[in-house]
Amino acid sequence: MLIVMAGLPGAGKSTIAEVIGNRLGFAVLSVDPIESAILSAGIDSDQPTGLAAYLVAEAIADAALANGQSIIVDAVNAVDPAREQWIGLAQKYGESLRFIEVQCSDPELHRSRLENRNRTLAHLEEPTWHAVEQSLDDYADWTGESAAVPRITLDSVQGLGVTVEKALAFVQQ
Repeated sequence: MLIVMAGLPGAGKSTIAEVIGNRLGFAVLSVDPIESAILSAGIDSDQPTGLAAYLVAEAIADAALANGQSIIVDAVNAVDPAREQWIGLAQKYGESLRFIEVQCSDPELHRSRLENRNRTLAHLEEPTWHAVEQSLDDYADWTGESAAVPRITLDSVQGLGVTVEKALAFVQQ
């Protein structure tokens, strides 16, 4: 199985992914540490390191699926090309694919989570609240192929226990 997280930075998708991964015994593959490693290798930040991180994550997920392992991909996945790469990968192996989109309906809580997190990712700056607000304009609707894939949208305001249980029920159906 391939589970793909989606949502804005600070919404809670990484936390939910980690708990789901632990409960199901699935590895969690996060794009941000990959991008941090790319930057740590000396690649200039003016290069498309975000795209490179998605491609590296896809290659790692490809190897896991080829070995019969299930995996959770943790990334923003804000646009159809990002979402479609996971669709193609799942189709390549005939694996089931589930999208879990995480939102935070309380802007103050979302902002607080974002501003108080400390992931200690070398060379990768945490996005500011202003940048997250601006990225709302770039967060595409679920259309095309991605609209046809099973997806649940979770509101992280409901709390970790509730969102995890909803996510687990969704992926196990």
